[in-house]
Amino acid sequence: MKKNLLYVIIAIAMAAVIFGLGILASSITERKAEKEFTYKPVVKIGENEPRNDVWGENFRREYETYLLTEDTTFRTKFNGNAMRDALEEDPRMVVLWAGYAFSKDYNQPRGHRHAVTDIRNTLRTGGPLTPDEGPMPATCWTCKSPDVPRMMEEKGITEFYIGKWAGKGQEIVNPIGCLDCHDPSTMNLRISRPALIEAFERQGKDITKSTLQDMRSLVCAQCHVEYYFDKTKVENAQYLTFPWDKGSTVEDMEKYYDEIEFSDWTHSLSRTPMLKAQHPDYEVHKLGIHGQRNVACADCHMPYISEGGQKYSSHHLVSPLKYIDKTCMVCHRESEETLRNNVYEHQEKILENKILLEDVLVRLHLEAKKAWDLGATETEMKDILSGIRRTQWRWDFSVASHGAAFHAPIEILRIMGNAINIGSETRVKLARILAKYGFNQELSYPDISTKAKAQKLIGLDMEKLNAEKQEFLKTIVPKWLVEAKERESKWKIIRY
Repeated sequence: MKKNLLYVIIAIAMAAVIFGLGILASSITERKAEKEFTYKPVVKIGENEPRNDVWGENFRREYETYLLTEDTTFRTKFNGNAMRDALEEDPRMVVLWAGYAFSKDYNQPRGHRHAVTDIRNTLRTGGPLTPDEGPMPATCWTCKSPDVPRMMEEKGITEFYIGKWAGKGQEIVNPIGCLDCHDPSTMNLRISRPALIEAFERQGKDITKSTLQDMRSLVCAQCHVEYYFDKTKVENAQYLTFPWDKGSTVEDMEKYYDEIEFSDWTHSLSRTPMLKAQHPDYEVHKLGIHGQRNVACADCHMPYISEGGQKYSSHHLVSPLKYIDKTCMVCHRESEETLRNNVYEHQEKILENKILLEDVLVRLHLEAKKAWDLGATETEMKDILSGIRRTQWRWDFSVASHGAAFHAPIEILRIMGNAINIGSETRVKLARILAKYGFNQELSYPDISTKAKAQKLIGLDMEKLNAEKQEFLKTIVPKWLVEAKERESKWKIIRY
Protein backbone atom coordinates (compact mmCIF):
# COMPACT_ATOMS: atom_id res chain seq x y z
CA MET A 1 0.00 0.00 0.00
CA LYS A 2 2.88 2.31 0.80
CA LYS A 3 4.34 1.49 -2.63
CA ASN A 4 1.09 2.46 -4.35
CA LEU A 5 0.99 5.78 -2.46
CA LEU A 6 4.58 6.47 -3.50
CA TYR A 7 3.70 5.82 -7.16
CA VAL A 8 0.77 8.25 -6.88
CA ILE A 9 2.99 10.96 -5.38
CA ILE A 10 5.62 10.46 -8.11
CA ALA A 11 2.94 10.63 -10.81
CA ILE A 12 1.53 13.86 -9.37
CA ALA A 13 5.02 15.37 -9.12
CA MET A 14 5.81 14.41 -12.73
CA ALA A 15 2.51 15.91 -13.92
CA ALA A 16 3.29 19.14 -12.05
CA VAL A 17 6.76 19.29 -13.61
CA ILE A 18 5.38 18.66 -17.12
CA PHE A 19 2.69 21.31 -16.57
CA GLY A 20 5.30 23.80 -15.37
CA LEU A 21 7.54 23.05 -18.35
CA GLY A 22 4.57 23.58 -20.66
CA ILE A 23 3.86 26.99 -19.15
CA LEU A 24 7.55 27.89 -19.40
CA ALA A 25 7.67 26.83 -23.05
CA SER A 26 4.52 28.82 -23.79
CA SER A 27 5.99 31.85 -22.05
CA ILE A 28 9.26 31.55 -24.01
CA THR A 29 7.33 31.26 -27.26
CA GLU A 30 5.29 34.37 -26.40
CA ARG A 31 8.41 36.33 -25.46
CA LYS A 32 10.12 35.29 -28.70
CA ALA A 33 7.11 36.35 -30.74
CA GLU A 34 6.96 39.58 -28.76
CA LYS A 35 10.64 40.29 -29.38
CA GLU A 36 10.34 39.54 -33.09
CA PHE A 37 7.31 41.80 -33.41
CA THR A 38 8.77 44.64 -31.38
CA TYR A 39 12.30 44.88 -32.69
CA LYS A 40 11.97 44.31 -36.45
CA PRO A 41 10.46 47.50 -37.93
CA VAL A 42 9.36 47.39 -41.55
CA VAL A 43 9.89 51.10 -42.24
CA LYS A 44 11.86 53.90 -40.61
CA ILE A 45 9.51 56.42 -39.03
CA GLY A 46 10.64 60.02 -39.42
CA GLU A 47 11.00 62.40 -36.50
CA ASN A 48 7.74 64.25 -37.23
CA GLU A 49 5.91 61.66 -39.35
CA PRO A 50 2.20 62.60 -39.15
CA ARG A 51 0.81 59.85 -41.41
CA ASN A 52 -0.77 57.20 -39.23
CA ASP A 53 -0.72 54.50 -41.91
CA VAL A 54 3.10 54.78 -42.10
CA TRP A 55 3.33 54.00 -38.38
CA GLY A 56 0.90 51.16 -39.04
CA GLU A 57 3.51 49.38 -41.16
CA ASN A 58 5.50 48.72 -37.97
CA PHE A 59 2.63 48.41 -35.51
CA ARG A 60 -0.04 46.59 -37.44
CA ARG A 61 -2.14 45.33 -34.54
CA GLU A 62 -2.35 48.73 -32.86
CA TYR A 63 -3.09 50.44 -36.17
CA GLU A 64 -5.83 47.99 -37.15
CA THR A 65 -7.62 48.64 -33.86
CA TYR A 66 -7.11 52.38 -34.33
CA LEU A 67 -8.96 52.14 -37.66
CA LEU A 68 -12.02 51.02 -35.69
CA THR A 69 -12.44 54.60 -34.48
CA GLU A 70 -13.91 55.13 -37.96
CA ASP A 71 -16.95 53.12 -36.88
CA THR A 72 -19.94 55.17 -35.70
CA THR A 73 -22.48 52.45 -34.97
CA PHE A 74 -21.88 52.00 -31.24
CA ARG A 75 -24.46 53.65 -29.01
CA THR A 76 -25.03 53.46 -25.29
CA LYS A 77 -28.17 54.69 -23.55
CA PHE A 78 -26.98 58.32 -23.59
CA ASN A 79 -23.76 58.48 -25.58
CA GLY A 80 -21.60 56.34 -27.88
CA ASN A 81 -19.67 57.31 -31.02
CA ALA A 82 -22.56 57.94 -33.40
CA MET A 83 -23.20 61.41 -34.83
CA ARG A 84 -25.79 62.92 -32.50
CA ASP A 85 -27.22 66.42 -32.72
CA ALA A 86 -26.99 67.57 -29.10
CA LEU A 87 -28.95 70.78 -29.79
CA GLU A 88 -31.84 68.87 -31.33
CA GLU A 89 -31.90 66.49 -28.35
CA ASP A 90 -31.76 69.40 -25.89
CA PRO A 91 -32.80 72.76 -27.46
CA ARG A 92 -32.36 74.61 -24.13
CA MET A 93 -28.63 74.66 -24.88
CA VAL A 94 -29.27 76.91 -27.89
CA VAL A 95 -30.57 79.60 -25.55
CA LEU A 96 -27.77 79.08 -23.03
CA TRP A 97 -25.17 79.67 -25.77
CA ALA A 98 -26.96 82.61 -27.45
CA GLY A 99 -24.39 84.81 -29.15
CA TYR A 100 -21.77 82.04 -29.26
CA ALA A 101 -20.90 79.60 -32.04
CA PHE A 102 -22.13 76.56 -30.10
CA SER A 103 -25.72 77.80 -30.53
CA LYS A 104 -25.36 77.20 -34.29
CA ASP A 105 -24.12 73.63 -34.16
CA TYR A 106 -23.05 71.13 -31.51
CA ASN A 107 -22.75 67.43 -32.28
CA GLN A 108 -21.59 64.74 -29.90
CA PRO A 109 -17.99 63.84 -30.79
CA ARG A 110 -17.23 60.82 -32.95
CA GLY A 111 -14.03 58.75 -32.98
CA HIS A 112 -10.53 60.16 -33.46
CA ARG A 113 -10.53 59.19 -37.14
CA HIS A 114 -13.22 61.84 -37.74
CA ALA A 115 -11.46 64.70 -35.94
CA VAL A 116 -10.34 66.66 -39.01
CA THR A 117 -13.51 66.00 -41.02
CA ASP A 118 -15.82 67.02 -38.20
CA ILE A 119 -14.06 70.29 -37.38
CA ARG A 120 -14.17 71.24 -41.07
CA ASN A 121 -17.87 70.49 -41.34
CA THR A 122 -19.17 72.08 -38.15
CA LEU A 123 -20.91 75.44 -38.48
CA ARG A 124 -18.73 76.71 -35.64
CA THR A 125 -15.85 77.01 -38.10
CA GLY A 126 -17.82 78.63 -40.91
CA GLY A 127 -17.15 82.16 -42.04
CA PRO A 128 -16.25 84.41 -44.98
CA LEU A 129 -15.39 82.84 -48.30
CA THR A 130 -11.70 83.78 -48.23
CA PRO A 131 -9.61 80.98 -46.72
CA ASP A 132 -7.28 83.28 -44.77
CA GLU A 133 -10.17 84.78 -42.86
CA GLY A 134 -12.91 83.29 -40.73
CA PRO A 135 -14.02 83.65 -37.12
CA MET A 136 -11.90 80.92 -35.56
CA PRO A 137 -8.16 81.23 -34.75
CA ALA A 138 -5.52 78.79 -35.96
CA THR A 139 -5.19 77.61 -32.35
CA CYS A 140 -8.43 75.65 -32.81
CA TRP A 141 -6.47 73.06 -34.80
CA THR A 142 -4.18 72.23 -31.87
CA CYS A 143 -5.86 69.01 -30.76
CA LYS A 144 -7.13 67.71 -34.08
CA SER A 145 -4.12 66.26 -35.87
CA PRO A 146 -0.52 64.94 -35.65
CA ASP A 147 0.26 67.57 -38.29
CA VAL A 148 0.17 70.07 -35.40
CA PRO A 149 3.40 68.95 -33.62
CA ARG A 150 5.01 68.76 -37.07
CA MET A 151 3.97 72.33 -37.87
CA MET A 152 4.96 73.59 -34.42
CA GLU A 153 8.42 72.11 -34.98
CA GLU A 154 8.70 73.67 -38.45
CA LYS A 155 7.13 77.09 -37.79
CA GLY A 156 7.52 77.55 -34.03
CA ILE A 157 4.90 77.29 -31.30
CA THR A 158 3.94 80.96 -31.23
CA GLU A 159 3.81 81.20 -35.01
CA PHE A 160 1.38 78.29 -35.09
CA TYR A 161 -0.98 80.18 -32.76
CA ILE A 162 -0.95 83.27 -35.01
CA GLY A 163 -3.53 83.67 -37.75
CA LYS A 164 -6.89 82.22 -38.62
CA TRP A 165 -8.16 78.66 -38.61
CA ALA A 166 -8.74 78.40 -42.35
CA GLY A 167 -5.28 79.77 -43.15
CA LYS A 168 -3.61 76.59 -41.83
CA GLY A 169 -6.31 74.20 -43.00
CA GLN A 170 -4.47 73.01 -46.09
CA GLU A 171 -1.67 71.56 -43.94
CA ILE A 172 -3.86 69.88 -41.32
CA VAL A 173 -4.68 66.66 -43.11
CA ASN A 174 -4.13 63.63 -40.82
CA PRO A 175 -6.60 62.84 -38.03
CA ILE A 176 -5.53 62.36 -34.41
CA GLY A 177 -3.03 59.50 -34.22
CA CYS A 178 0.39 58.08 -33.42
CA LEU A 179 2.65 61.16 -33.36
CA ASP A 180 0.30 62.88 -30.91
CA CYS A 181 1.27 60.49 -28.11
CA HIS A 182 4.43 58.57 -29.11
CA ASP A 183 8.10 59.33 -29.64
CA PRO A 184 8.82 57.93 -33.14
CA SER A 185 12.33 56.76 -32.24
CA THR A 186 11.56 54.97 -28.94
CA MET A 187 7.77 54.59 -29.06
CA ASN A 188 7.67 55.87 -25.47
CA LEU A 189 4.69 57.99 -24.50
CA ARG A 190 5.49 61.67 -24.80
CA ILE A 191 3.81 65.06 -24.54
CA SER A 192 3.63 66.74 -27.94
CA ARG A 193 1.50 69.78 -26.99
CA PRO A 194 3.32 72.60 -25.14
CA ALA A 195 0.24 73.89 -23.26
CA LEU A 196 0.29 70.90 -20.88
CA ILE A 197 4.03 71.18 -20.23
CA GLU A 198 3.66 74.91 -19.58
CA ALA A 199 0.75 74.33 -17.18
CA PHE A 200 2.90 71.93 -15.16
CA GLU A 201 5.85 74.35 -15.15
CA ARG A 202 3.71 77.20 -13.77
CA GLN A 203 2.80 74.90 -10.89
CA GLY A 204 6.46 74.05 -10.27
CA LYS A 205 6.12 70.51 -11.63
CA ASP A 206 8.37 68.65 -14.07
CA ILE A 207 6.18 66.59 -16.40
CA THR A 208 9.20 64.56 -17.57
CA LYS A 209 9.34 62.94 -14.13
CA SER A 210 5.84 61.50 -14.46
CA THR A 211 5.45 57.74 -14.03
CA LEU A 212 4.40 55.52 -16.92
CA GLN A 213 0.98 55.09 -15.30
CA ASP A 214 0.59 58.87 -15.07
CA MET A 215 1.64 59.24 -18.70
CA ARG A 216 -1.14 56.86 -19.72
CA SER A 217 -3.50 59.67 -18.66
CA LEU A 218 -1.35 62.72 -19.39
CA VAL A 219 -1.16 62.03 -23.12
CA CYS A 220 -4.96 62.30 -23.07
CA ALA A 221 -4.76 65.44 -20.91
CA GLN A 222 -3.02 67.26 -23.75
CA CYS A 223 -6.48 67.75 -25.26
CA HIS A 224 -9.22 66.43 -22.99
CA VAL A 225 -9.02 69.41 -20.63
CA GLU A 226 -10.37 72.88 -19.96
CA TYR A 227 -8.41 75.61 -21.76
CA TYR A 228 -8.67 79.14 -23.10
CA PHE A 229 -6.89 81.33 -25.65
CA ASP A 230 -4.68 83.96 -24.03
CA LYS A 231 -4.62 87.04 -26.30
CA THR A 232 -2.29 88.98 -24.00
CA LYS A 233 0.79 86.73 -23.95
CA VAL A 234 2.03 87.26 -27.52
CA GLU A 235 0.93 89.97 -29.95
CA ASN A 236 -1.48 88.72 -32.65
CA ALA A 237 -1.48 85.20 -31.19
CA GLN A 238 -4.22 83.33 -29.36
CA TYR A 239 -1.98 81.29 -27.09
CA LEU A 240 -3.41 78.00 -25.84
CA THR A 241 -3.37 78.04 -22.01
CA PHE A 242 -4.70 75.75 -19.26
CA PRO A 243 -6.24 77.70 -16.32
CA TRP A 244 -4.72 75.46 -13.63
CA ASP A 245 -2.53 77.98 -11.80
CA LYS A 246 -4.84 77.99 -8.77
CA GLY A 247 -5.90 74.35 -9.09
CA SER A 248 -8.09 72.32 -11.40
CA THR A 249 -11.48 72.18 -9.67
CA VAL A 250 -14.45 74.10 -11.04
CA GLU A 251 -14.05 76.73 -8.29
CA ASP A 252 -10.27 77.02 -8.75
CA MET A 253 -10.57 77.72 -12.46
CA GLU A 254 -13.45 80.12 -11.96
CA LYS A 255 -11.28 82.12 -9.54
CA TYR A 256 -8.46 82.14 -12.09
CA TYR A 257 -10.75 83.45 -14.83
CA ASP A 258 -12.34 86.07 -12.55
CA GLU A 259 -8.96 87.46 -11.50
CA ILE A 260 -7.86 88.02 -15.10
CA GLU A 261 -11.36 89.26 -16.00
CA PHE A 262 -11.67 86.75 -18.81
CA SER A 263 -14.82 85.84 -20.71
CA ASP A 264 -15.36 83.76 -23.84
CA TRP A 265 -18.28 85.86 -25.08
CA THR A 266 -21.12 88.12 -23.97
CA HIS A 267 -24.52 86.46 -23.92
CA SER A 268 -26.77 88.09 -26.51
CA LEU A 269 -29.90 87.99 -24.32
CA SER A 270 -28.74 88.59 -20.73
CA ARG A 271 -25.56 90.55 -21.66
CA THR A 272 -23.59 88.37 -19.26
CA PRO A 273 -19.81 87.98 -19.77
CA MET A 274 -19.76 84.17 -20.05
CA LEU A 275 -17.32 81.32 -19.60
CA LYS A 276 -17.48 78.36 -21.98
CA ALA A 277 -16.13 75.10 -20.61
CA GLN A 278 -14.32 73.09 -23.27
CA HIS A 279 -14.06 69.42 -22.23
CA PRO A 280 -12.50 69.13 -18.74
CA ASP A 281 -12.37 65.32 -18.86
CA TYR A 282 -8.95 64.97 -17.20
CA GLU A 283 -9.84 67.33 -14.35
CA VAL A 284 -13.15 65.57 -13.67
CA HIS A 285 -11.54 62.12 -13.92
CA LYS A 286 -9.07 63.05 -11.17
CA LEU A 287 -11.98 63.92 -8.86
CA GLY A 288 -13.67 60.51 -9.17
CA ILE A 289 -12.97 57.17 -7.54
CA HIS A 290 -11.03 55.79 -10.51
CA GLY A 291 -8.79 58.84 -10.71
CA GLN A 292 -8.23 58.76 -6.96
CA ARG A 293 -7.15 55.11 -7.24
CA ASN A 294 -4.70 56.02 -10.05
CA VAL A 295 -6.64 54.18 -12.75
CA ALA A 296 -5.37 55.67 -16.01
CA CYS A 297 -7.46 56.74 -19.00
CA ALA A 298 -5.82 53.97 -21.03
CA ASP A 299 -6.83 51.31 -18.49
CA CYS A 300 -10.48 51.80 -19.44
CA HIS A 301 -10.35 53.23 -22.96
CA MET A 302 -7.42 51.20 -24.34
CA PRO A 303 -7.70 47.71 -22.81
CA TYR A 304 -5.02 45.09 -23.37
CA ILE A 305 -5.58 42.40 -25.99
CA SER A 306 -3.74 39.08 -26.26
CA GLU A 307 -3.38 37.70 -29.77
CA GLY A 308 -0.94 35.17 -31.22
CA GLY A 309 1.40 35.39 -28.28
CA GLN A 310 1.23 39.20 -28.32
CA LYS A 311 -0.17 41.49 -25.66
CA TYR A 312 -0.87 45.01 -26.86
CA SER A 313 -3.12 47.97 -26.12
CA SER A 314 -6.23 48.40 -28.21
CA HIS A 315 -6.19 51.78 -29.95
CA HIS A 316 -9.93 51.68 -30.55
CA LEU A 317 -10.53 54.52 -28.14
CA VAL A 318 -14.18 54.14 -27.27
CA SER A 319 -16.50 53.93 -24.26
CA PRO A 320 -15.47 51.16 -21.82
CA LEU A 321 -19.06 49.90 -22.15
CA LYS A 322 -18.17 48.65 -25.63
CA TYR A 323 -15.88 45.93 -24.22
CA ILE A 324 -16.91 45.51 -20.58
CA ASP A 325 -15.21 42.10 -20.33
CA LYS A 326 -11.85 43.69 -21.21
CA THR A 327 -12.32 46.93 -19.24
CA CYS A 328 -14.58 46.94 -16.17
CA MET A 329 -14.38 43.21 -15.48
CA VAL A 330 -10.60 43.27 -15.20
CA CYS A 331 -11.19 44.73 -11.70
CA HIS A 332 -14.89 44.24 -10.98
CA ARG A 333 -16.54 40.87 -10.47
CA GLU A 334 -20.15 41.81 -11.13
CA SER A 335 -21.91 40.79 -14.34
CA GLU A 336 -21.79 42.92 -17.49
CA GLU A 337 -25.48 43.76 -17.07
CA THR A 338 -24.98 44.94 -13.48
CA LEU A 339 -21.98 47.08 -14.35
CA ARG A 340 -23.72 48.65 -17.34
CA ASN A 341 -26.83 49.41 -15.31
CA ASN A 342 -24.70 51.00 -12.56
CA VAL A 343 -23.37 53.46 -15.14
CA TYR A 344 -26.83 54.17 -16.54
CA GLU A 345 -28.21 54.81 -13.06
CA HIS A 346 -25.58 57.51 -12.45
CA GLN A 347 -26.23 59.04 -15.86
CA GLU A 348 -30.01 59.12 -15.35
CA LYS A 349 -29.74 60.91 -11.99
CA ILE A 350 -27.30 63.49 -13.32
CA LEU A 351 -29.49 64.05 -16.40
CA GLU A 352 -32.37 64.82 -14.03
CA ASN A 353 -30.36 67.61 -12.39
CA LYS A 354 -29.04 68.81 -15.75
CA ILE A 355 -32.56 69.50 -17.02
CA LEU A 356 -33.58 71.27 -13.77
CA LEU A 357 -30.47 73.44 -13.98
CA GLU A 358 -31.02 74.29 -17.65
CA ASP A 359 -34.58 75.40 -16.94
CA VAL A 360 -33.25 77.76 -14.25
CA LEU A 361 -30.65 79.14 -16.66
CA VAL A 362 -33.05 79.69 -19.56
CA ARG A 363 -35.32 81.68 -17.25
CA LEU A 364 -32.37 83.68 -15.91
CA HIS A 365 -31.28 84.77 -19.37
CA LEU A 366 -34.81 85.68 -20.46
CA GLU A 367 -35.63 87.50 -17.21
CA ALA A 368 -32.34 89.41 -17.36
CA LYS A 369 -33.19 90.51 -20.91
CA LYS A 370 -36.58 91.70 -19.66
CA ALA A 371 -34.90 93.70 -16.90
CA TRP A 372 -32.58 95.40 -19.41
CA ASP A 373 -35.56 96.12 -21.68
CA LEU A 374 -37.39 97.77 -18.76
CA GLY A 375 -34.44 100.07 -18.07
CA ALA A 376 -32.38 98.31 -15.39
CA THR A 377 -28.94 99.87 -14.84
CA GLU A 378 -25.52 98.21 -14.97
CA THR A 379 -25.12 98.78 -11.23
CA GLU A 380 -28.41 97.04 -10.51
CA MET A 381 -27.52 94.15 -12.80
CA LYS A 382 -23.94 93.58 -11.61
CA ASP A 383 -24.77 90.88 -9.05
CA ILE A 384 -27.30 89.32 -11.41
CA LEU A 385 -24.73 88.91 -14.19
CA SER A 386 -22.23 87.44 -11.73
CA GLY A 387 -24.83 84.91 -10.59
CA ILE A 388 -25.69 83.91 -14.16
CA ARG A 389 -22.01 83.52 -15.04
CA ARG A 390 -21.30 81.36 -11.97
CA THR A 391 -24.39 79.20 -12.51
CA GLN A 392 -23.75 78.53 -16.19
CA TRP A 393 -20.02 77.89 -15.68
CA ARG A 394 -20.91 75.05 -13.31
CA TRP A 395 -23.50 73.68 -15.71
CA ASP A 396 -21.13 73.84 -18.68
CA PHE A 397 -18.26 72.29 -16.71
CA SER A 398 -20.53 69.36 -15.88
CA VAL A 399 -21.99 68.72 -19.34
CA ALA A 400 -18.94 69.53 -21.49
CA SER A 401 -16.88 66.84 -19.79
CA HIS A 402 -17.47 63.68 -21.81
CA GLY A 403 -18.25 60.83 -19.45
CA ALA A 404 -18.50 63.05 -16.35
CA ALA A 405 -21.42 61.02 -15.00
CA PHE A 406 -19.12 57.99 -14.97
CA HIS A 407 -15.81 59.63 -14.08
CA ALA A 408 -16.99 61.52 -10.98
CA PRO A 409 -20.75 61.28 -10.41
CA ILE A 410 -20.63 62.49 -6.79
CA GLU A 411 -18.60 65.58 -7.70
CA ILE A 412 -20.83 66.38 -10.67
CA LEU A 413 -23.96 66.15 -8.53
CA ARG A 414 -22.29 68.47 -5.99
CA ILE A 415 -21.43 71.01 -8.69
CA MET A 416 -24.91 70.90 -10.21
CA GLY A 417 -26.54 71.21 -6.78
CA ASN A 418 -24.49 74.33 -6.06
CA ALA A 419 -25.37 75.73 -9.48
CA ILE A 420 -29.11 75.24 -8.94
CA ASN A 421 -28.76 77.02 -5.58
CA ILE A 422 -26.80 79.97 -7.04
CA GLY A 423 -29.21 80.24 -9.98
CA SER A 424 -32.31 80.16 -7.76
CA GLU A 425 -30.91 82.86 -5.46
CA THR A 426 -30.08 84.99 -8.51
CA ARG A 427 -33.64 84.65 -9.81
CA VAL A 428 -34.95 85.97 -6.48
CA LYS A 429 -32.69 89.05 -6.78
CA LEU A 430 -33.77 89.49 -10.38
CA ALA A 431 -37.46 89.32 -9.41
CA ARG A 432 -36.91 92.32 -7.10
CA ILE A 433 -35.40 94.34 -9.95
CA LEU A 434 -38.28 93.42 -12.28
CA ALA A 435 -40.77 94.42 -9.58
CA LYS A 436 -39.00 97.75 -9.13
CA TYR A 437 -39.71 98.47 -12.80
CA GLY A 438 -43.36 97.45 -12.52
CA PHE A 439 -43.16 93.88 -13.77
CA ASN A 440 -44.71 91.62 -11.10
CA GLN A 441 -45.97 88.64 -13.07
CA GLU A 442 -44.17 85.51 -14.23
CA LEU A 443 -42.39 85.90 -17.56
CA SER A 444 -43.95 83.63 -20.18
CA TYR A 445 -41.69 80.74 -21.20
CA PRO A 446 -41.24 80.59 -24.99
CA ASP A 447 -41.67 77.47 -27.08
CA ILE A 448 -38.15 76.07 -27.52
CA SER A 449 -39.22 72.47 -28.00
CA THR A 450 -37.01 72.10 -31.11
CA LYS A 451 -33.58 73.33 -32.12
CA ALA A 452 -35.11 75.37 -34.95
CA LYS A 453 -37.52 77.18 -32.62
CA ALA A 454 -34.77 77.94 -30.10
CA GLN A 455 -32.45 79.25 -32.82
CA LYS A 456 -35.20 81.47 -34.18
CA LEU A 457 -35.78 82.83 -30.67
CA ILE A 458 -32.17 84.02 -30.37
CA GLY A 459 -32.15 85.46 -33.90
CA LEU A 460 -30.12 82.94 -35.91
CA ASP A 461 -30.72 82.70 -39.67
CA MET A 462 -29.76 79.05 -40.10
CA GLU A 463 -30.55 78.88 -43.82
CA LYS A 464 -28.04 81.63 -44.50
CA LEU A 465 -25.42 80.12 -42.15
CA ASN A 466 -25.67 76.70 -43.80
CA ALA A 467 -25.33 78.20 -47.28
CA GLU A 468 -22.26 80.23 -46.25
CA LYS A 469 -20.68 77.14 -44.73
CA GLN A 470 -21.05 75.10 -47.91
CA GLU A 471 -19.38 77.82 -49.96
CA PHE A 472 -16.65 78.19 -47.35
CA LEU A 473 -15.87 74.46 -47.42
CA LYS A 474 -15.11 74.62 -51.14
CA THR A 475 -12.13 76.86 -50.41
CA ILE A 476 -10.41 74.70 -47.79
CA VAL A 477 -10.90 70.99 -48.55
CA PRO A 478 -7.54 69.66 -49.83
CA LYS A 479 -6.83 66.62 -52.02
CA TRP A 480 -5.70 64.62 -48.98
CA LEU A 481 -9.25 63.40 -48.40
CA VAL A 482 -9.11 61.15 -51.46
CA GLU A 483 -5.42 60.33 -51.16
CA ALA A 484 -5.69 59.21 -47.54
CA LYS A 485 -8.54 56.85 -48.38
CA GLU A 486 -6.51 55.34 -51.23
CA ARG A 487 -3.47 54.80 -49.00
CA GLU A 488 -5.51 53.01 -46.37
CA SER A 489 -7.58 50.85 -48.72
CA LYS A 490 -5.11 47.98 -48.21
CA TRP A 491 -5.82 47.76 -44.49
CA LYS A 492 -8.23 45.09 -43.38
CA ILE A 493 -10.09 46.28 -40.31
CA ILE A 494 -10.24 43.59 -37.62
CA ARG A 495 -13.03 43.28 -35.11
CA TYR A 496 -12.61 41.69 -31.69
